[in-house]
Amino acid sequence: MQIYNTLTRRKEEFIPRQPGQVAMYVCGPTTYNYIHLGNARPLVFFDTVRRYFQYRGYRVIYVQNFTDIDDKIIKRAQEEKMDALTLAEKYVQEYFQDADALNVWRADVHPRVSAHLPEIIEMVQRLVELGHAYVVEGDVYFNILSFPSYGKLSGRRLEEMQAGARVEVDERKRHPMDFALWKAARPGEPAWNSPWGPGRPGWHIECSAMSLKYLGTGFDIHGGGSDLIFPHHENEVAQSEAATGQPLARYWMHNGFITVNQEKMSKSLGNFFLVREILAQYPPAVVRFFLLGTHYRSPLDFDDQKLEAAGRGLERVRNCYRLLEERLERALEQGGPEDDRWLAELERLRGQFTAAMDDDFNTALAIGVLFDLVSEINAALHREGEAYSRRAWQAARKLLEEFNQVLGIFKTAPDGKIILDSGMLAGELTEKLILLIIDLRQQARAKKDWATADRIRDNLKALGIVLEDTPRGVRWKCLG
Repeated sequence: MQIYNTLTRRKEEFIPRQPGQVAMYVCGPTTYNYIHLGNARPLVFFDTVRRYFQYRGYRVIYVQNFTDIDDKIIKRAQEEKMDALTLAEKYVQEYFQDADALNVWRADVHPRVSAHLPEIIEMVQRLVELGHAYVVEGDVYFNILSFPSYGKLSGRRLEEMQAGARVEVDERKRHPMDFALWKAARPGEPAWNSPWGPGRPGWHIECSAMSLKYLGTGFDIHGGGSDLIFPHHENEVAQSEAATGQPLARYWMHNGFITVNQEKMSKSLGNFFLVREILAQYPPAVVRFFLLGTHYRSPLDFDDQKLEAAGRGLERVRNCYRLLEERLERALEQGGPEDDRWLAELERLRGQFTAAMDDDFNTALAIGVLFDLVSEINAALHREGEAYSRRAWQAARKLLEEFNQVLGIFKTAPDGKIILDSGMLAGELTEKLILLIIDLRQQARAKKDWATADRIRDNLKALGIVLEDTPRGVRWKCLG
């Protein structure tokens, strides 16, 4: 398995710290609002990484934090006249609602900053004692000149960082790029006691303290969006390695930006999308499928047409599984000849899927293999006669379920079977309306009103909904 390591800027063979086990830390959201599309990309991608490691037989320890103490939270709480931690907890729960909708598994641990102040204070104190940090009027700053390899993760030289930095001039700092480990209390803001007086932690120290508590030094994968490489992850590396003398993480992984019409998504440009807003228009499975359709390190351009295309592709997979289930019912009743050649073809597709994911988690290529499998199954379903045995059909269904288990597109039952929903057609209400129209058409046919029946069928087809009259009843599907 090859992983692109941001630290070395090349693909490397994945060798875990402990054989058969993967320890992962992924930066979670700052909980002052609903999560946006930029949050959703790492959320879905690293969930898929976790799923794939488990598919490959690894035991995964997955930690994702919540930053519930932060300037943005305090500002929002003041605007809404709420307690800051109460507001943060509100948006933690909203996060879970969106994450559950996107079929993201809960982390093994979801640490909150507010519950880890002792560990954070202890780490800051150690950095002060080692000479890597200094105290100024209740603030504590990390001394970047005490860590000679500062900049190794982002690949930036200190002079370049200083020239391009947007930092307020603070004459109390020894170097302009020194960053806060602890911030002295300000009037009207929440504060906690510390050896340097009341205050609260800086952003960067929080993730270091929590990841080290749950995973220890040299854990396997630290993940997040590309926007976190500098300064957040750069500062994590510096303060963690200065405190412990050991590497923080073995592999650093970062997903690319979300763009809208080729421009980076941002509030200032007015092209900022909340996941909650998107899920009001598109089924969660479509959004997840869209997010995985581009390699994680590449920019992902967002627009409605691409989401609709993802929906059509997803409908192909959904219809294939539905037809396969129906065919398997007949195979269970009727049997059929063995065909080891088809089993070999299914095994070849499994190998291609694994090769794609082994190559730096290439979900785009893996989805291509998924479509190859769908094409293969559809071709088999339309061959004349009872082409394959029950064993072959079961193998095809199992492979489709395996691919889904890794990609997490559809939710599954405890036995691994895919739970089908109504897909791109805006949910349960639309499905019920279609079934009602089909019933009206059936009534027209029963009265031999062929003109009305044909008109209903043709009008639905014009809307992208195809009706198929089968001995087992009327079946409908979306054109894909």
